[in-house]
Amino acid sequence: MTPVLELDGVAMAYGAVEALRGVSLTVAQGEVVGLCGDNGAGKSTLIKLIAGAEQPTGGSIRLFGAIADFASPRDALSKGVATIYQDLALAPRLPIYQNVFMGAELTRRLAGVPFLDKAAMRRAAKEYLARLSIDMPSVDAPVSRLSGGQRQAVAIARALRWSARVIVMDEPTAALGVKETRRVLDLIGQLHRAGVTVILVSHNMEDVVAVATRVVVLRSGRKVADLSAQGLTAAALGRLIVGADLV
Repeated sequence: MTPVLELDGVAMAYGAVEALRGVSLTVAQGEVVGLCGDNGAGKSTLIKLIAGAEQPTGGSIRLFGAIADFASPRDALSKGVATIYQDLALAPRLPIYQNVFMGAELTRRLAGVPFLDKAAMRRAAKEYLARLSIDMPSVDAPVSRLSGGQRQAVAIARALRWSARVIVMDEPTAALGVKETRRVLDLIGQLHRAGVTVILVSHNMEDVVAVATRVVVLRSGRKVADLSAQGLTAAALGRLIVGADLV
């Protein structure tokens, strides 16, 4: 499989505190990699580096073989890496289609003056959401009326709008009920089948083993496990996280 994302000895230090200690990781196209670890393991720091929010103090990150010196999250997004944080960064009062195109609005000119092309954004938003096969009200409906699973779909549609080839999802099922969690896991499965690479950060072991193709475990800033998710149980994954088993 084609390597999409490669981390080589990535380190991150905040003064005397070493948040990451030489983490190496290769992610192939279309994989769903579950990134797990207890609080303080280094997960949040790692996704900040992948997202372009911070730059590593050691090692290197490559995207499709090229060094990825992301200057900012927007720079990472423009190069195909989208990060969906737990709060989703949606504007609840704005309609769905405006949230999908937030920061990348379509315009048209009348007499040389640019105007928002709302009709084009509505049409395109419907197409992106249709690819996710999730029930959704009119794209004119405000995000505040949506369920948790539907909001995740809007955030994913926005990532697809940016032609993201790597999507990092930070605790996407946190605070969701059983039905909504199932919807979000189905969305991840659809991304996998479409060949989109997903890095799933979650404390829910059942969710991870349900959708991941591979699992990576961090502990005290180091990678302590990297294995196929096939046949892996939530209980076994839990033992890896607390250090009962190291692979």
